[in-house]
Amino acid sequence: MPGNKYNCNPSTPRTRLERLLRERERRKSIRSSHSNEELRDGNRQAENDSVFIVGENLSLPSEKDSLEGGATRAFFDGCERQDGRPSKQRLLVVANRLPVSAVRKGEDSWQLEISVGGLVSALLGVKEFDARWIGWAGVNVPDEIGQKALTKALAEKRCIPVFLDEEIVHQYYNGYCNNILWPLFHYLGLPQEDRLATTRSFQSQFDAYKKANQLFAEVVNQHYEEGDFVWCHDYHLMFLPKCLKEYNSNMKVGWFLHTPFPSSEIHRTLPSRSELLRSVLAADLVGFHTYDYARHFVSACTRILGLEGTPEGVEDQGNLTRVAAFPIGIDSDRFIRALELPQVQNHIKELKERFAGRKVMLGVDRLDMIKGIPQKILAFEKFLEENPNWRDKVVLLQIAVPTRTDVPEYQKLTSQVHEIVGRINGRFGTLTAVPIHHLDRSLDFHALCALYAVTDVALVTSLRDGMNLVSYEFVACQASKKGVLILSEFAGAAQSLGAGAILVNPWNITEVAASIGYALNMPADEREKRHQHNFMHVTTHTSQEWAATFVSELNDTIFEAQLRTRQVPPLLPIKEAVDHYSLSNNRLLILGFNAALTEPVNGLGRRGGQIREMEIKLHPQLKEPLKKLCADPKTTVVVLSGSDRSVLDDNFAEYNMWLAAENGMFLRLTKGQWMTTMPENLNMDWVDSVKHVFEYFTERTPGSHFELRETSLVWNYKYADVEFGRLQARDMLQHLWTGPISNASVDVVQGSRSVEVRAVGVTKGAAIDRILGEIVHNKGMKDPIDYVLCIGHFLPKDEDVYTFFEPELPCEPPVPVGRAMIANPVIPTVPRPLSSKVGSISLRLKKQRSFTIEKKANTIHGCLNPWRPTLRDRMSLQEGSSVLDLKGDNYFSCAVGRKRSNARYLLGSIDDVVTLLKELAEISPAVGCTNA
Repeated sequence: MPGNKYNCNPSTPRTRLERLLRERERRKSIRSSHSNEELRDGNRQAENDSVFIVGENLSLPSEKDSLEGGATRAFFDGCERQDGRPSKQRLLVVANRLPVSAVRKGEDSWQLEISVGGLVSALLGVKEFDARWIGWAGVNVPDEIGQKALTKALAEKRCIPVFLDEEIVHQYYNGYCNNILWPLFHYLGLPQEDRLATTRSFQSQFDAYKKANQLFAEVVNQHYEEGDFVWCHDYHLMFLPKCLKEYNSNMKVGWFLHTPFPSSEIHRTLPSRSELLRSVLAADLVGFHTYDYARHFVSACTRILGLEGTPEGVEDQGNLTRVAAFPIGIDSDRFIRALELPQVQNHIKELKERFAGRKVMLGVDRLDMIKGIPQKILAFEKFLEENPNWRDKVVLLQIAVPTRTDVPEYQKLTSQVHEIVGRINGRFGTLTAVPIHHLDRSLDFHALCALYAVTDVALVTSLRDGMNLVSYEFVACQASKKGVLILSEFAGAAQSLGAGAILVNPWNITEVAASIGYALNMPADEREKRHQHNFMHVTTHTSQEWAATFVSELNDTIFEAQLRTRQVPPLLPIKEAVDHYSLSNNRLLILGFNAALTEPVNGLGRRGGQIREMEIKLHPQLKEPLKKLCADPKTTVVVLSGSDRSVLDDNFAEYNMWLAAENGMFLRLTKGQWMTTMPENLNMDWVDSVKHVFEYFTERTPGSHFELRETSLVWNYKYADVEFGRLQARDMLQHLWTGPISNASVDVVQGSRSVEVRAVGVTKGAAIDRILGEIVHNKGMKDPIDYVLCIGHFLPKDEDVYTFFEPELPCEPPVPVGRAMIANPVIPTVPRPLSSKVGSISLRLKKQRSFTIEKKANTIHGCLNPWRPTLRDRMSLQEGSSVLDLKGDNYFSCAVGRKRSNARYLLGSIDDVVTLLKELAEISPAVGCTNA
């Protein structure tokens, strides 16, 4: 029907998966429409490719990549549309280095050279975006004239420079990035040579790292336009997402790591572990090469920060940072086309003649500790020892490109590799041939493609590698040879090419040697099957597809976040709440305790504050405001908590207020005795059996504890190992439902780190009805309550307290004693329109049950806290019916830190609660009569 909001176009995607699938088909259509033009340009491009440098990639410093030349130049050709269509949406790519090398030729002139960079070529696949690059130019430009000239020259290449002085570069790049983060992320650990010096320099390096990230953020902010996507890259810029969000919380930010992310046990050794994790979590989408790295990141966030890990990512107070795996690829078509070029064919012919009659094995690596070059060569030596018949039939070609030659550790590695190669060649070589050809240099692109094409076995023995695209390039060039790939299981590519490759542990020299023998003797049909599997993956999961997929996921993540934002209550308008408070004559303040009024815990790490959190205390800054509020005769204060009575007595005995313990089941004015609001026939026979279960799981779960209350039992595993605690909680629930509570009238309430079993009907919303009646009776209240403020960090089960006072709710029938809990309808999370009519509260109070005081024994269900309530006659059903005149604009319900809530408004933290109550206290008289 026209105008029905539930009618929708059947073709409109309703789920995230449907949207992503549609976007994928759209990208394929765009790519197909450009295919003919790309083929024509590609042939010209391949003919012009001339230089290939294997080394520290400008944006992927731990990976070797060979995408450059014409593809790179195409990136800088501009994006002006020739067909008059609207311009593309902008994508700001932020990396440590620009894809351009700058050489100064004069005071105001620069010569620019396009650098190698796989990321540049990858971004060609994101055809619907206008990509701009922001990064460090790699040179120190101290003078303003030089900076202006360089900025102008780079602008023609759609690049924007970030200027860093030499000291920052030394501390930030050479220090923190390359000396701290890079080794740690590759499982090499923190520097050990001079621990004292490392400790002293660490803080200065970390400060420089943050300062450099801030400088990047300032440049991004200067060039950011509303609607731009910002894509941050690698471990150099882990602080950048947080800096960008501080500038503009609506900025669309993605972050991708091109190295491995270590397990949480490795990451937790980093002194700045928490700051880095929280900074990355400021991004909307966090990407990794493999699922393992993504899983390690989520695990670090849960174990170190204590946050909630979900299948979609990491959730913190309702904010979801999506975490996903996006395996990068190569431009496979470019390698395939290059094999047809005459110069490549000539190289292939020369190599076949040079190594005629011998099997060719190939290794292409940076000369780096993580590449496992010594392990590879030693495994080859063992193979030659065990297989004398292969000594003159196989040759290993090792391309080892020097990197960081000024670092002692790398100099030592170079000497070690040269020594091993010399020993093996001297042992197994002859006057006419040697088993290992070792080159300490890079090859041009055509020579490399030819070398890939003639190789029979490729050896990739990385000890730890983010991805390693050498394996992809080898597969792309093996259409005719169909060689075998031996791949380290510690390379990210193992998760993509593992089915077609021979996976090895590079530390196991014997295993690698045996794999070499198996590869050289592999039957042709098996080689064919393995190659076809890997070739299919390499040609479909290209670098362009990787970039397009990430940007598409980032776009959809923003869309999902906007949908979630619509369901998040707006922030409380504190001034409006205070103004309405000042104009009212009879106010009711209902305050939760835990995480709403408690003092912050400043322990060292998540476990440091365990003892303090278990002994919760009132926030010290709230003591004076509460005294003023409680002394105001126009204000009634109720603290409504799930804690037991002793906790509330310890914290609030000195105040003139009402205390409602155990979700409102026990009530007292601080000057009086405890009374119960429990229904008379509440069945608690299940307590002992549940208690035994909780004791058992507490013994089995280190760091957990349980609380025995008079109407419920709570098992808390906040300080236990997160994953183990969840498994134990799942096991506990299965045991409870099949045993002690299978036929009991109980509710099981699951918190983020707790399991609570309580009697049916024990909720804050169910209790507030009876509590309000007793307060009206006790005070002999005549003036209508015309203002209600309800603040808390309640479990979803207890959020019915928010809906209780909603003026527009329809009248509900009274809840039968001992029956199920009160329904918890979903209330719109935007403020309700102003209403002048009297709400349903008065009507509901006319129907409420009378409040009774029950005699209790000195012990209840094993509880050792004795108490003696005073007896009181039943209150009249009409006594409270005329005291509520609550209008829509005078009701403020606020959830503290919970963004998924039925409350009208949101308070971000306890600090906001302190601010609000202080402002309310300023209106209340400094001294006055009691509110009882």
